[in-house]
This record gives sequence, C-alpha cells and structure tokens, in this order.
Amino acid sequence: MAAETLNENTWPDDAVEVGVVTGAWGIKGGLRIKPFSTDPQALFSTKRWYWQPPDGLPAAQAQRLSVLEQPLRVASAREQGDSLVALVQDLSDRDVAQACKGLRLFVRRSSFPTAEEGEYYWVDLIGLEVFNRQEERLGMVAGLMQTGPHSVLRIEALDPQTGTTIERLVPFVDAFVDEVDLPHKRIRVDWGLDD
Repeated sequence: MAAETLNENTWPDDAVEVGVVTGAWGIKGGLRIKPFSTDPQALFSTKRWYWQPPDGLPAAQAQRLSVLEQPLRVASAREQGDSLVALVQDLSDRDVAQACKGLRLFVRRSSFPTAEEGEYYWVDLIGLEVFNRQEERLGMVAGLMQTGPHSVLRIEALDPQTGTTIERLVPFVDAFVDEVDLPHKRIRVDWGLDD
C-alpha cells in the first residue's frame, strides 16, 4: 500500500485525531486510551499511531516521552469498557506509559476502514456546504455533536446583515438529511433558513 511507503517520521498530511491517552494500563507499559468515537475502528485499522504531546507539557514529562518513537508501533489493542487498552512495541516501562497521559493520538485518514453505504466519518462531513431543498445555503458543517440516539450537524454561516455567526443544529437523520455528496462537498437537508 502506497501510504505505508512514506517516511514514517514524516507527519502525514491526512492525520486525524482519534483519541487521547488517559494513563498507564497494567505493569508492562500498556496504555489506556479514550477514543473520540463510540466505534473506535480507526484505531484498530492501523498499527501506526502518530502522537502529539498535550499543551503545556511539564519538562519532566517531556523528558520521559523523549524515548517514544514516532509513530507508535501498536503490538495489540482491544476495547475494555468505554476505553481501549494497547501495548506498544518498545514501551515496557509503566513510568513512561504513565508519562504518556494526555498524548493526542492520530491516524492516517487513508487507513480508516471503508464506511458502509449511507455511513460517514465525521471528519469527512466537516467543511461540507449545506443547502436546503430550495437551494438556499444554510452554511458549512463546523462540527458534529453526539446527542445519544443520533448525531447533530453543527452548521455555521455568516449573517450578512449583522456580520455575526449564525449556528444551526440539524439532526443527522434520514428525516432531515436528503443527500450527502462527498465528491461535490455538499449536503442537502430538509431545513428552512429560519428553523
């Protein structure tokens, strides 16, 4: 696969943040990870996890992290409750694993598993233009929120009269979303400008 031929020390152009290390797991340097998705398949889809330290990293913690490779080479990973636990090659020290707390984890977007028909990764929806059935522009997808039973598109647009940002929240369900057109970077919804 072409993606794996790139110099692994180079930060990938398609890096997507997928989780954060919450602490050590076990006595052999395992990591406990909080995935940012309820279905953490992106973390399972590759054995290479890129990482960035948290903001404001204390010097002592940075020193301990200096032994980590970039990217981390995952030996094994599995779900455990609402977290993941992972063993990383060349990481067998619990103190170093504990120093990893707060590490932001990224994977290449190209390594994500193929989504099923009618399913989308949030990262692919952010930035899409949203229009209603009357071809009125509602704005751009700025983010998504999980509200329990379904996701909600958070759409932002500039109000031409006031110059302020308008936010619209549209449930990402078939009743309101008519079409997601990834190639043309558009979503069509059954939603009014004033809703």
